Amino acid sequence: MEPPVRGPVAFIGLMATGKSVVGAQLASRLGWSFIDTDQLIVARHGRISRIFSQQGEQAFRRLEARVVAEVLAEASAETVVSLGGGAVLDEGTQALLAGARVVFLDADLATVRRRITRDRSRPLLAGDPVEAWTRMDRERRPVYERLADIVLDTRGHSIDQLVTELSTQLQNPHDKLHNRKLHNRKLHNSELYNNEGDSHGE
Repeated sequence: MEPPVRGPVAFIGLMATGKSVVGAQLASRLGWSFIDTDQLIVARHGRISRIFSQQGEQAFRRLEARVVAEVLAEASAETVVSLGGGAVLDEGTQALLAGARVVFLDADLATVRRRITRDRSRPLLAGDPVEAWTRMDRERRPVYERLADIVLDTRGHSIDQLVTELSTQLQNPHDKLHNRKLHNRKLHNSELYNNEGDSHGE
């Protein structure tokens, strides 16, 4: 039996799925540190929408990859990290995530529709946000699923339920962590989708 991975916990998934909220509450529950890489980029380099408009998406992705690499290299096993939705497209980031416990926070369009249609701060949702989100889900889902040790389906589950399930799994490291799923029903807990302002590129 391979020894369990003891790196940081890294949340991946599309924008508006609640990675920052669930990640922060998981860290609080466990008494661990929490880092949101998009918020770190904003603190160091300014608004992500401005980086997109002035330098373009590729410049943002290079900057994002450097920040994510720094965070993952320095994070202890008692750290929860929330990554921007597109961070996993970088091959270097994918390699670094092999040393982390990766949680794919999954949601369907019905769950996130309200938020993505009212949030105009995300540059990748310009134009038709529903079409853009659906396209990104189709393109990125195989990557998320391949990298994930744990897949949590947010539909029908409160933040507290998600955090409880995750904390249980993480505190039983001898359990195999691949693709444990919470299933079904539509999510009615709007706390997952509170507007976080312009701190996300995804």
